[in-house]
Amino acid sequence: MKEHQARDEICRIGKSLFERGYVHATAGNISVLLDDADGGGGYLITPADACLGLLDPARLARLDSDAHQTSGDVASKTIAIHVAIMRASRQFDHQTRCVIHTHSTHCVALSLLPGGSELLPPLTPYFVMKVGHVPLVDYHRPGDPDAADLVAQTITRYGQQGTPIRAVMLARLGPNVWHDTPAAAMATLEELEETARLWHISQPKPQALDEGQISELRTVFGARW
Repeated sequence: MKEHQARDEICRIGKSLFERGYVHATAGNISVLLDDADGGGGYLITPADACLGLLDPARLARLDSDAHQTSGDVASKTIAIHVAIMRASRQFDHQTRCVIHTHSTHCVALSLLPGGSELLPPLTPYFVMKVGHVPLVDYHRPGDPDAADLVAQTITRYGQQGTPIRAVMLARLGPNVWHDTPAAAMATLEELEETARLWHISQPKPQALDEGQISELRTVFGARW
């Protein structure tokens, strides 16, 4: 994806997420890893305190391959965690190019409750296939570099165990999801938030898919649970 295409796609995805309530006010951010052949590589990321529904392609923050800003409005304070995700996840999914972070309501609500090490059990086949495990990362203030290190370590640990992940949940803040394009990352986010919503509205709480059902999803669809 060329830089001008990435700029337009970030703005399109941001507007879609905002209009459908996946982000609000100035919450959330989107980044894209650029090809080395396109101006030396580097990153695009939405600016600090920008509304994702009102992005201007020309004002997105441009950073070099070392994450030093070279143009555009001031980059989101979450750039460190985006870069950490890109670098760690590409060990297992080399085509990873986009990270989306939101404060999606149902995901954040789940992270406020007592729970285990992951946000959700394997509730539906599409959650297992399209999202997979979502580790819950302990609360750190927004922009805390320690959070970036912890997320990178988590991605590496799951990947080395043979279950590469596409999402982590920052407690009290929101999910970070990643994929090879902004559109694919958005689809992962949508599946995650809708599964969290299902969990909230289900009374009594449903049983998770059992190991036999998950094994079938691995065999037929290549699920990485």
